[in-house]
Amino acid sequence: MDLLGGAFSGNSPDDVAHIIQVSLAPAFLLSALATLLNTFSTRLARISDKVNAADKELLGASEDEARTISIRLAYLHRRSILLDAAVVLACLGAGLVLSSILTLYVGALRDGAAASVLFALFGLALLFTIAAIGAFLVEILLTGRGVRVEVERQRETASKRRA
Repeated sequence: MDLLGGAFSGNSPDDVAHIIQVSLAPAFLLSALATLLNTFSTRLARISDKVNAADKELLGASEDEARTISIRLAYLHRRSILLDAAVVLACLGAGLVLSSILTLYVGALRDGAAASVLFALFGLALLFTIAAIGAFLVEILLTGRGVRVEVERQRETASKRRA
């Protein structure tokens, strides 16, 4: 018996097709998570644009305007942290979905007499996708960190102008 509830010979194209069909349901969840990650990235880019606009506003700002800009920058800082948390959670979810699909394949291979080329290729595709999501996670976290550093720099500039 395999993870799918039946005997797996590893040689039948029907067995391979069945496992691929079972893995499609988690793949739809993965597609939804990818859409969320795209949305998070877009929102982080908008925050970055707003930080850059605030930087330009600070150049000619009065003391009261600088105080208002500083408050706005603190708000943008909090938003970027929340987006980082959302990205981490979505990437972890995507990694777990891919890991569940990979577990399905490894479980089927374990019970099979011989691994097919299809299993090897699809398994590698899953591993590479997991690595890509991990790399994306690191990149978006670096971007968020960069936004927060810029926010802090601008807040310090605004504070100095008030003093």
